[in-house]
Amino acid sequence: MTLRAVVKGVGHYLPERIVPNSEFEQTLDTSDEWIRSRSGIERRHFAADGETTSDLAVHAAKAALTNAGMQPDDIDAIVVATSTPDLTFPSVATMVQSKLGMTQGFGFDVQAVCAGFVFALTNANALILSGQCKTVLVIGAETFSRIMDWTDRGTCVLFGDGAGALIVEAQVGNGTSDDRGILSADLNSDGRFKDMLFVDGGVSTNGEAGKLRMQGNALFRQAVEKLTSTAHTALEKIGLSDDDVDWIVPHQANIRIIQGTAKKMGVPMDRVIVTVQDHGNTSAASIPLALSVGVEKGQIKTGDLLVTEAIGGGLAWGTVALRW
Repeated sequence: MTLRAVVKGVGHYLPERIVPNSEFEQTLDTSDEWIRSRSGIERRHFAADGETTSDLAVHAAKAALTNAGMQPDDIDAIVVATSTPDLTFPSVATMVQSKLGMTQGFGFDVQAVCAGFVFALTNANALILSGQCKTVLVIGAETFSRIMDWTDRGTCVLFGDGAGALIVEAQVGNGTSDDRGILSADLNSDGRFKDMLFVDGGVSTNGEAGKLRMQGNALFRQAVEKLTSTAHTALEKIGLSDDDVDWIVPHQANIRIIQGTAKKMGVPMDRVIVTVQDHGNTSAASIPLALSVGVEKGQIKTGDLLVTEAIGGGLAWGTVALRW
């Protein structure tokens, strides 16, 4: 018998303001066609003034709790993946804990940029396998609109705000790849590639939040290779192959990266959850958002084998393979 972290509930939240590509035509040398052709993005959501990352996270958490039929005090721990926290400290997770009215347990944040949710979910899995927790709420939440350079058409049109949440619970499985729950994970980073995607501000540098800077073409070349490799590593750990995958649920950065990775894995696009057209790149929120949308649309079903893979600043990248 093997302990598994099994998904019990999922939910998401998007801010009310929808920003179509056409809105950028008023201030930038760009067009709807230009943005769509290079990224696949048609629209994204931006947080309202005064609406914080923890606010988005709480909405997603409540949706996941409702989906799971659970209450806040059923949760032992909260792990939040974000690169856009409300404050330098305390963690967003503790703010979510307070706003949910949780009177016990603990919370902490994970920062691996767009790969953050994969890293957070792996941490939650470790908490369950170690016996530290029985139930963990894992959230990806971002307000990337707060760190955009609105004069840089190569970056500001790509990102959006949102949050997604997943609840995992300790259950006993048979120790095979047929078990429900998290089956394997593969995490990687390489700091030599820092300049491909970073924010030019920070507490110990200039004391400012800074703006996002990206070398898009160079990052694209790294992304497809690294995402394919990490997905294969995670599948090999459980003795499975690309043919066994029911759904790829990728980080929603760019449709060309998503298509390129699926092609290298030999997985047709009708087995890939795609939400980038509606949300843009929501960084650590993109995978849980896509999971929640996939369940809501009836695509993802109990027993399906999912590969969630992401790459972000660091560079950091990884995969979690799980059976829904």
